[in-house]
Amino acid sequence: MISSHRSAARVRAAIGTAIALVFSVNAAGAAAESQPAARAPAREWKYYPQPPQAPAGAPNVLLIMTDDAGFSSASTFGGPFPTPTFDALAREGLRYNEFHTTAMCSPTRAALLTGRNSHAVASGSITNVSVDEKGYTSVIPDSAATMGRVLRDNGYDTAFFGKNHNTPLWETGPMGPFNHWPNAWGFDYFYGFNGAADDQFRPQLIENRNQVEPPAS
Repeated sequence: MISSHRSAARVRAAIGTAIALVFSVNAAGAAAESQPAARAPAREWKYYPQPPQAPAGAPNVLLIMTDDAGFSSASTFGGPFPTPTFDALAREGLRYNEFHTTAMCSPTRAALLTGRNSHAVASGSITNVSVDEKGYTSVIPDSAATMGRVLRDNGYDTAFFGKNHNTPLWETGPMGPFNHWPNAWGFDYFYGFNGAADDQFRPQLIENRNQVEPPAS
């Protein structure tokens, strides 16, 4: 899961504007290059609702969840797999090692998304074995705001990439309903797959709500 600040959107807009200006230059415009361009005064809207803006200097947020892995995997904590970037971050003092995992992906992801105990958001087990019991239905309640929703409502652009194994199994079809998909959890963009696992070479990829062909290998 990843969330990026709206500054990226403004950079893209600025680049698009610059390109448009390049293609609009003509002979008359070239002759007038020496004259300073007059700028229209900025319009301050009084009554239109204003979109939320993150405060100046707000950081980008990148959150990574590695499925079926733990401290015994990464070299940062003595594991056999080289993770040089994690190692470098750890050397600088970034050793967040008190996060509670549930040994299952759906509950851990639900807790990470909402900041709550997995049973409090109906995710006591993986979605494939949900039951009609309190804490185990796999339906994250609307009352539990996700990290994506909180960031988006505070002016961030948000995106979710990879495995989503938290949508109730009976809602993962092409007709939805979509109110428990990443887009509804506050993520502007989703690219990944819904479910426990998928084919490594021909995955059933979803872009937002639409199935897409996997990239050519």
